[in-house]
Amino acid sequence: MGKLFDVQSPFFIPLWRRVLVVAVTLFWALVELSRGSLGWAALFAAAGLWCAYQFFVVFDPPRDGTDDEN
Repeated sequence: MGKLFDVQSPFFIPLWRRVLVVAVTLFWALVELSRGSLGWAALFAAAGLWCAYQFFVVFDPPRDGTDDEN
């Protein structure tokens, strides 16, 4: 279950993937809010804000051991 919520994965190194995940979750929170589902809106808003924090504040994915600088 730990891999399911591993947002520090190398999969998320491209910026567009991180932006897309945050945008989709926050957009869906607005959709749920517009339909009157406050519980689902709060859940998706919390997930979007948590992803934004993880992706843009503390993001430090493990490298696979290859050195691209040389």
